[in-house]
Amino acid sequence: MITITFPDGASRQYEPGVTGADIAASISKSLAKRALAVTVDGAVADLGDPIERDATVRIITRADEEALELIRHDAAHVMAEAVQSLWPGTQVTIGPIIRDGFYYDFHRDTPFTLDDLPKIEERMREIIRADAPFTKTVRRREEVRETFRQLGETFKVELVDAIPEGQDVKLYHQGDWFDLCRGPHMPSVGHVGDAFKLTKVAGAYWRGDSTREQLTRIYGTAWPDKKGLDAYLQMLEEAERRDHRRLGREMDLFHLQEEAPGAVFWHQKGWRLFLGLIDYMRRRQVAAGYDEINTPELMDLTLWERSGHAEKFREAMYLSEPKDERTFAIKPMNCPGHVQVFKNGLKSYRDLPAKVAEFGKVHRYEPSGALHGLMRVRAFTQDDAHIFCTEDQIAAECLKVNDLILSIYADFGFDDVVIKFSDRPEQRVGEDAVWDRAEKALVDVLRTTGRVWSTNRGEGAFYGPKLEYTLRDAIGREWQCGTLQVDFNMPGRLGAFYIGADGEKHVPVMLHRAMFGSLERFLAILIEDTAGHLPLWLSPLPVVVATIVSDVDGYAMEVAEAVRAAGLPAEADLRNEKINYKVREHSAAKVPVIAVVGQREAQERTVNVRRLGSRQSETMRLDAFVAALADEAMPPDRRRAVAARTRREAAQGRRIDVVEVFEGYVVNDGAERRASDVFETREEAVEAARRILAERGGGNVSVSTLAGETDRLSVEDVDATP
Repeated sequence: MITITFPDGASRQYEPGVTGADIAASISKSLAKRALAVTVDGAVADLGDPIERDATVRIITRADEEALELIRHDAAHVMAEAVQSLWPGTQVTIGPIIRDGFYYDFHRDTPFTLDDLPKIEERMREIIRADAPFTKTVRRREEVRETFRQLGETFKVELVDAIPEGQDVKLYHQGDWFDLCRGPHMPSVGHVGDAFKLTKVAGAYWRGDSTREQLTRIYGTAWPDKKGLDAYLQMLEEAERRDHRRLGREMDLFHLQEEAPGAVFWHQKGWRLFLGLIDYMRRRQVAAGYDEINTPELMDLTLWERSGHAEKFREAMYLSEPKDERTFAIKPMNCPGHVQVFKNGLKSYRDLPAKVAEFGKVHRYEPSGALHGLMRVRAFTQDDAHIFCTEDQIAAECLKVNDLILSIYADFGFDDVVIKFSDRPEQRVGEDAVWDRAEKALVDVLRTTGRVWSTNRGEGAFYGPKLEYTLRDAIGREWQCGTLQVDFNMPGRLGAFYIGADGEKHVPVMLHRAMFGSLERFLAILIEDTAGHLPLWLSPLPVVVATIVSDVDGYAMEVAEAVRAAGLPAEADLRNEKINYKVREHSAAKVPVIAVVGQREAQERTVNVRRLGSRQSETMRLDAFVAALADEAMPPDRRRAVAARTRREAAQGRRIDVVEVFEGYVVNDGAERRASDVFETREEAVEAARRILAERGGGNVSVSTLAGETDRLSVEDVDATP
């Protein structure tokens, strides 16, 4: 007998070879009816798989988390059968489950289109209603290869050839149809249910190789119930409404064209938005102690060979071989160039940490099928920075970067940030002992922050481990943006060093840091998160002044000029069109504020203000309107700086006296007209005075001694730094 232990800790004895289906039936008829699969010591298995040893077992039903993957896996098999039954001769390749559903790649002379999807869905429903059982057979590799060869399934033959000789192969049958599959599956196709939908078609290459056969990929989604499906389809509709490519056209921000695949043509408004991001980031970096630099886009390939990039990324690099026979590369990353700046001139340990930043334009080859608006491009700009430091400085500098990244995301409305730690990949440079130190440094930082984080095994950069900062947007999608990497390897490979306190040469540690990551991608994320409703401080066109009649054109121009004088871009719409038409058009272009002026407004020197997304309007005096806009459009970092300055100015008149007496020191609080008990030491008294002033927004501590000496110490509150 074997012992089967259940999740609640209870256990039962069974004969060896008992199946999950047997166990479910022994518990209750209802559980046997609802059972879809089983976990054996945590691994999901078919209900019919025999269990030969003691194990912990859990029966999976439709209510369990694992059911979703099973439903989608089975739905993919049903789709493949439906396609081959409708179009005989179509070859099936591979069909994995993905985050929100599944897909299958098919080879057919005529590619599938969206018009084919309803027919496939209807055939899938027929197959599901027939409810054929899933059955598993294990056969010899050579036998399976011959079976697929006779069927003309050349892609399956290639897949079988990749399986080691002598290894048996699993096939799953659903009626007469079958496919290679590791499993597991549910008991029958009927368990897929009717909560599924085929969503799109796309081109693909066999094995992702652009030199191989072109395939058609059909995507679908499946859920345990209609409620889940409807919620997902609604999310897709909302995602389509927010698509940055669509909004980019409506807002006149950018376009892409075939003559420059994967590169962006920025229009006036889009470039203004792009520069607004750079201006914001530049202010934050300067305040954090970074020096901005600029490095060449074209450098000799030998530099990239020494750094290790050529070995790992040569396929993604653009190379040039001019007449002098040297091979150059357009930079795919900024790191080696930043090391060259660090190396220029002798550096001492007193110069560390040295922080250099660049809005660096980089180029990386992406397959044409992978390009996607601003999200996936071949030419993009990174807000890249590198911190050269000692090993003892790693923790403090990583914490500063972490805090800066989270603060920046909060300024853009991203408070739900997921941090992921990626450790050493299989292909890497550097000794394991070096990787041990680098990984420990990042893990220590994560533990210090107290934030929730997860681990991506083997996903680090080839030169060091990293933290990835993932944003969750307004409709729940996740986007990886910022990154922080600890690199003990590249500086040494490129000959960087500093002179230590011992007078000897030492190799610095290099922290790679990006906060937006790609500015293009971050803009796409921001546009989709806000559905184009950008905050006033970042909007490329915050205000349009629209006229009702041409008699007030002069006043409209005056209003627009007053707004521009306050530091905001503004345009006047003087066209001979009805005002409702103008309002609709500018609302579609996501202009945050439309100031409507007619004869009454011109006479009274007012404007009628209409906000994007609101049906209400408000009449305001022109001067009040301009002042309110200027205040609202102040960037968040500048607003914090102004608030801090105001607090400091207000604090200048605040003072607390620390006075030495024979027994020690007393704190005299003039505002409260009271004195403290005696402190034994000056330090304790000064710290007490500091705490009081910090809570009030800052001020000065005056320290008077019996010898007649007086010191003044300035105290700021904790929020004073922008």
